[in-house]
Amino acid sequence: MMVPAVLLLLGALTAVAAPRLIARADWPDREPVVALWAWQCVVASVLLCCALSMTLSAAAAWQAVRGHVFAPAPHGVVEAYALGSDGPWAATTAVALACGGLWSGAMLVREIVRARAKGRSQRAELRLQAPLLPGEEAATGRLVVLEGERPDAWWLPGSAPQLVVTTAALRRLQGRQLDAVLAHEQGHAQARHHWLLHSSSALATGFPQVPVFAAFRDEMHRLVELAADDVASRRFGRLTTALALVELNEDRGVFGPSPTPQAHVPQRVHRLLTPPGRLTAARRLRLTAAASLVPVVPVLVALMPGLRALG
Repeated sequence: MMVPAVLLLLGALTAVAAPRLIARADWPDREPVVALWAWQCVVASVLLCCALSMTLSAAAAWQAVRGHVFAPAPHGVVEAYALGSDGPWAATTAVALACGGLWSGAMLVREIVRARAKGRSQRAELRLQAPLLPGEEAATGRLVVLEGERPDAWWLPGSAPQLVVTTAALRRLQGRQLDAVLAHEQGHAQARHHWLLHSSSALATGFPQVPVFAAFRDEMHRLVELAADDVASRRFGRLTTALALVELNEDRGVFGPSPTPQAHVPQRVHRLLTPPGRLTAARRLRLTAAASLVPVVPVLVALMPGLRALG
């Protein structure tokens, strides 16, 4: 039975080739939303290859699993997969991939638990620094102004999401610049970018030796910022958004010669000031459709023997 091996090979090939193809392309920075979707499809394809290989390997190793997987299938379909011809390798592969799946789930749960604990801590600190006034009720999506010497603004997701801005940011940002910053943070919230960051961080943390997951995490952190920049710039202009980024970050040393954790900020400002031309709607649609087909390939590979038997 070669299908599980072919699926694992396809997953490895996708993990190696797809990130390189995306990195060499000229469109991800021009269309970050499409690039976000493409990366999700690539990672979904890799995970799907592993899941399908695990399922078919388990079906080959254990009759009980085979009965559930192929219960509605005709006898000829079962014979087409040549189940039971792989010896002990089928069971070993199934167990190893199942352990990888459980580990991925555990990493995702840990990431979510950590994020919620951090959110609760931030909310508790926020309640101490900006308590509700008598008669004031907590409202979903309310803007909280926080006393602070550093200009900053951030979105605090959760059951009662809040947009927080410091008094230093209010003093420094001029006119529509504050609106652009708030629109940027609202863009993160509306697209639920925190879920992408959690899932990518979980995979990269759980499998640090797998380059595609590390690249997925790094690109998610970069592309969500570009996508949110585009949301703000479409409403308030690229120059206004770029100036707002400069005002918020110029005291943090991000524009100096030494690298900092926010080293991507100068690149974002440059992109806003010298905007690359957007792709046509037809090309965006073609890229989205092509990316959507990537996870379909492992499904077709897994179904091919059965489809041939039925044909």
